[in-house]
Amino acid sequence: MKNTNELSKEAYVFEGKLPLRQAIPLGLQHVLAMFVGNLTPLLIITGACGMGSGGEFADLQVALLQNAMFVAGVVTLVQLYAIGPVGGKVPIIMGTSSGFIGVFNSVVATMGGGVLTYGAIMGASVIGGLFETVLGFLLKPLRRFFPPVVTGTIVLSIGLSLISVGISSFGGGNTANDYGSIENLLLGLLVLVVIIALKHGTTGMTSSSSILIGILVGYAAAFIMGLVLPHTGVTADGVEYTKAWVLNWDKVAEASWFAVPKLMPVKIVFDWRAIVPVMIMFIVTAVETVGDISGVIEGGMDREATDEELSGGVICDGLGSTFAAFFGVLANTSFSQNVGLVSMTKVVNRIALASGAIFLVLCGLVPKLGALVSIMPQSVLGGAAVMMFSSIVLSGIQLITREKLTPRSLTIVSVALGIGYGMGANSTILNATPQWIQLIFGGSGIVPAAFVSILLNIVLPKEKA
Repeated sequence: MKNTNELSKEAYVFEGKLPLRQAIPLGLQHVLAMFVGNLTPLLIITGACGMGSGGEFADLQVALLQNAMFVAGVVTLVQLYAIGPVGGKVPIIMGTSSGFIGVFNSVVATMGGGVLTYGAIMGASVIGGLFETVLGFLLKPLRRFFPPVVTGTIVLSIGLSLISVGISSFGGGNTANDYGSIENLLLGLLVLVVIIALKHGTTGMTSSSSILIGILVGYAAAFIMGLVLPHTGVTADGVEYTKAWVLNWDKVAEASWFAVPKLMPVKIVFDWRAIVPVMIMFIVTAVETVGDISGVIEGGMDREATDEELSGGVICDGLGSTFAAFFGVLANTSFSQNVGLVSMTKVVNRIALASGAIFLVLCGLVPKLGALVSIMPQSVLGGAAVMMFSSIVLSGIQLITREKLTPRSLTIVSVALGIGYGMGANSTILNATPQWIQLIFGGSGIVPAAFVSILLNIVLPKEKA
């Protein structure tokens, strides 16, 4: 009798024919890994624009969150299957980028907030997405600037920058009043232990679905905790708050069963004050996408990405962001969180990832389903994230060491990481520099690491064979 838990070898083949009973749970864990990250940038920017305080904008914000799920699913499907040159046919999940938060906040500060400013951000995203699309078509002649030592350094810096995000979630999210509480830490630890136990103590489907099972166990544990532990605490100022691990079932009850995503929920405005800084950021995100695709191909398929994969991926990144703007959604780019998941499980099957993308589309059409996923405690996600994000670091190391390390390559990696990751960990070093430098290089260590590694690869003389 055939073991139903045995994972088909097709799971490790991108175009393999994987049965749906295996593809669906494998795809679902991708959605759970990125769901909160897909919605958080939208919550931050709409809040900065004054659209997150309820009242007349309450329904608009809900509609934008619904659209964010729908758009992420559609753009992911295009990335997986490609339409002509659009899409790299790579195992990448697409979603709302957090990398743009800094530059969007600067636009809000410059233009004063409000729906008009949010419309200007959408207009800048339309133009910026088209600009990145052009960069994607030009990527092949630019490929010589991205040898393994450069892409590996970028991937490594992406992983290092995400580790702090993962450990922050592990503690319940650094904005939570009970951040780092025993309940949050134990919940995150439970998820991590379950994942490790299933990953290395079982085989087949159970092992490959360890992230999904770990998160579901975390949900169950949070539900049980809610039955026996107090839901609220009191701050030092005497203000009562709801603990971060508490499941908000009211949010699920209030969500509707069906809703059609609304096209252009916000009027698009074209303003140079928004367009110029956002276009610069799209250059940065193109470099990050090159790193993500390189990382997922190296981590999941043990080879380098091809010119066609990188070019198609960046083109999809750009047009996907333009498409997202017409639905009032912030720039859509490759999700580094899911690169870590692929690197850890080695599951690259397109059908599995597509099932996750279809689930995202359904979340956009069925808000109640999306609400059920969105109430996931941060510590549950963090329990999975700390392991996934570290896998990205290892993918970067594998890329760097694909070729023999030389004094030249060691200099490129060490200087790029020293400056890049150093700036990411201590961005206040740039406080005295012009604002445009802070926006480009101060958001994370990824951009300065990429810039330095590309520059050194150009100027340092190559060793003689």
